[in-house]
Amino acid sequence: MTFQSSVKEKVYYSILALFCLTFFAKVHALEVKVGALLSLTNTLAAYGQDAKKGIELALEQMPKSDVKLIIIYEDTQSTPSESAKAINKLIVSDKVRVVIGEMTSSNTIAAASIAEKEKIPIISPSSTNDSITFGKKYIFRACFIDSFQGYVMSNFALHNLKAKKAIVIEDADSDYSKGLSQSFRNDFEKNGGKIIKVLYYSQKDTSFTAQLAEVRRLKPEVLFIPGFHQQVGVILREAKDLQISAKILGGDGWDTPELRAIAKGAENGAYISNHYSTDSENVVLKNFIIAYQKKYKSSPSAYAALAYDSINIVLSAIKKSNSDNPEKIRTAMSEIKNFAGVTGTITIDQNHNALKPAVVLEYVKDGYKYITSVDPIQKQKTKL
Repeated sequence: MTFQSSVKEKVYYSILALFCLTFFAKVHALEVKVGALLSLTNTLAAYGQDAKKGIELALEQMPKSDVKLIIIYEDTQSTPSESAKAINKLIVSDKVRVVIGEMTSSNTIAAASIAEKEKIPIISPSSTNDSITFGKKYIFRACFIDSFQGYVMSNFALHNLKAKKAIVIEDADSDYSKGLSQSFRNDFEKNGGKIIKVLYYSQKDTSFTAQLAEVRRLKPEVLFIPGFHQQVGVILREAKDLQISAKILGGDGWDTPELRAIAKGAENGAYISNHYSTDSENVVLKNFIIAYQKKYKSSPSAYAALAYDSINIVLSAIKKSNSDNPEKIRTAMSEIKNFAGVTGTITIDQNHNALKPAVVLEYVKDGYKYITSVDPIQKQKTKL
């Protein structure tokens, strides 16, 4: 063998070795099974479908790194009982290492108890009931909590609207509605307002004229309705028909295109707390909105944005831990600080809640009008 052929052979084998290393590195890239627990059918499907769109967009945009997320979707059918069954399947049969979901508080509570027992981390994009994460090791959320959201709307009613009397119409079937109602009522009365009545409805109800007749009789300055779009849209329409003059307030559960379709313009002039405003100068948010509109030919709801943030938080935790071990992923999620999300800069606090501002928005004909932001730590107005 000549010297020249020996050199060529060495070069050949070096290139071959490099190719093999690259190939096998790709083959053996870290793959992590992620459960997506969402209401994809029945009454709450709007929230789950929007969340799925946010997740799918995030997956498309993820860099081709050494981490591959394998998403396994399970439909909770909009009920707590099916949420429990679905997460049990994800953990036991599908062997997921972390879960995103559910979107609503009652469904998340049902699923979270199983995740906690099985020591599988779960992050809810949008479940705001305070109890969900309290005292839990494996339960997280990407949104603010109801005690803060209730404060935001109570403070807005008292100081921006100068209201002193309020009525609350509460969904008796919803942990979200009950928690947000209680928070609003406590803060409103603590700071000088008066709750003159709390009225109730069931998610099975199709008309709310009895409750609204009482509102019309008592003449509150503010009517607070912490509920979901199916019932709230009808309540708004019937309130307009009854010429109720109170300013109407709600929470983030209103933020779906379906509410506008049901309310038929009666939502205009109402105010809600929400997770972000399209008027924000946040570059991450602006890029998300552009990409979402290009892909889906519609504007994203808060649920799409929160799910987008949630899966990126999961990816960040997996990359930091460099593992598919649920315990290591949980630890990394608990250490998230100053995460640049589309719904704001997110820090996970000691109770696994997302610390970030809330915004107050007014419904207008073609969208929302930004009113103000409230900081979760200082509880004061902050610049958007």
